[in-house]
Amino acid sequence: MTKFVICINNESNPAGLIVGKVYQALPDKEAKAIKMFRIIDEDRSEQDGYLYPMSMLAPINVPEATKKALLKNSLQNALASTV
Repeated sequence: MTKFVICINNESNPAGLIVGKVYQALPDKEAKAIKMFRIIDEDRSEQDGYLYPMSMLAPINVPEATKKALLKNSLQNALASTV
Protein backbone atom coordinates (compact mmCIF):
# COMPACT_ATOMS: atom_id res chain seq x y z
CA MET A 1 0.00 0.00 0.00
CA THR A 2 1.41 3.37 -1.01
CA LYS A 3 1.46 5.93 1.76
CA PHE A 4 1.66 9.68 1.34
CA VAL A 5 2.62 12.35 3.85
CA ILE A 6 2.46 16.13 3.79
CA CYS A 7 5.21 18.33 5.22
CA ILE A 8 3.94 20.33 8.19
CA ASN A 9 7.28 21.59 9.56
CA ASN A 10 10.62 22.05 7.83
CA GLU A 11 12.45 24.19 10.39
CA SER A 12 15.33 21.73 10.77
CA ASN A 13 15.71 21.17 7.01
CA PRO A 14 14.17 23.91 4.83
CA ALA A 15 16.22 22.85 1.80
CA GLY A 16 15.07 19.24 1.99
CA LEU A 17 11.33 19.64 2.56
CA ILE A 18 8.71 22.13 1.47
CA VAL A 19 5.85 22.88 3.89
CA GLY A 20 2.55 21.86 2.32
CA LYS A 21 4.15 19.54 -0.25
CA VAL A 22 3.04 15.91 -0.50
CA TYR A 23 5.73 13.21 -0.45
CA GLN A 24 5.59 9.46 -0.89
CA ALA A 25 6.62 7.62 2.26
CA LEU A 26 8.76 4.61 1.43
CA PRO A 27 8.19 1.35 3.35
CA ASP A 28 10.62 1.07 6.27
CA LYS A 29 9.68 -0.85 9.42
CA GLU A 30 12.87 0.18 11.24
CA ALA A 31 12.18 3.86 10.55
CA LYS A 32 8.63 3.51 11.82
CA ALA A 33 9.92 1.88 15.01
CA ILE A 34 11.97 5.01 15.76
CA LYS A 35 9.14 7.39 14.75
CA MET A 36 10.60 8.40 11.39
CA PHE A 37 9.39 8.45 7.79
CA ARG A 38 11.64 7.51 4.90
CA ILE A 39 10.96 9.81 1.95
CA ILE A 40 12.68 11.10 -1.15
CA ASP A 41 13.11 14.79 -0.48
CA GLU A 42 13.82 17.80 -2.70
CA ASP A 43 17.51 16.89 -2.99
CA ARG A 44 16.67 13.55 -4.67
CA SER A 45 20.31 12.50 -4.45
CA GLU A 46 19.52 9.41 -2.40
CA GLN A 47 17.23 6.98 -4.23
CA ASP A 48 16.54 5.11 -0.98
CA GLY A 49 15.31 8.34 0.59
CA TYR A 50 16.16 10.04 3.85
CA LEU A 51 14.74 9.67 7.33
CA TYR A 52 12.68 12.51 8.76
CA PRO A 53 10.95 12.69 12.16
CA MET A 54 7.23 12.01 12.09
CA SER A 55 6.78 15.43 13.73
CA MET A 56 7.75 17.04 10.39
CA LEU A 57 5.24 15.12 8.27
CA ALA A 58 1.60 14.07 8.60
CA PRO A 59 0.07 11.01 6.89
CA ILE A 60 -2.75 11.81 4.46
CA ASN A 61 -5.33 9.77 2.59
CA VAL A 62 -5.65 10.51 -1.10
CA PRO A 63 -8.20 9.32 -3.67
CA GLU A 64 -6.98 6.69 -6.14
CA ALA A 65 -6.83 9.13 -9.09
CA THR A 66 -4.70 11.51 -7.00
CA LYS A 67 -2.45 8.65 -5.90
CA LYS A 68 -1.83 7.68 -9.54
CA ALA A 69 -0.99 11.28 -10.45
CA LEU A 70 1.41 11.63 -7.51
CA LEU A 71 3.15 8.36 -8.35
CA LYS A 72 3.45 9.35 -12.02
CA ASN A 73 4.91 12.72 -11.01
CA SER A 74 7.38 11.02 -8.63
CA LEU A 75 8.51 8.67 -11.39
CA GLN A 76 8.96 11.55 -13.86
CA ASN A 77 10.98 13.52 -11.31
CA ALA A 78 13.15 10.50 -10.54
CA LEU A 79 13.84 9.95 -14.23
CA ALA A 80 14.60 13.63 -14.79
CA SER A 81 17.12 13.68 -11.93
CA THR A 82 19.10 10.83 -13.49
CA VAL A 83 19.70 12.70 -16.75
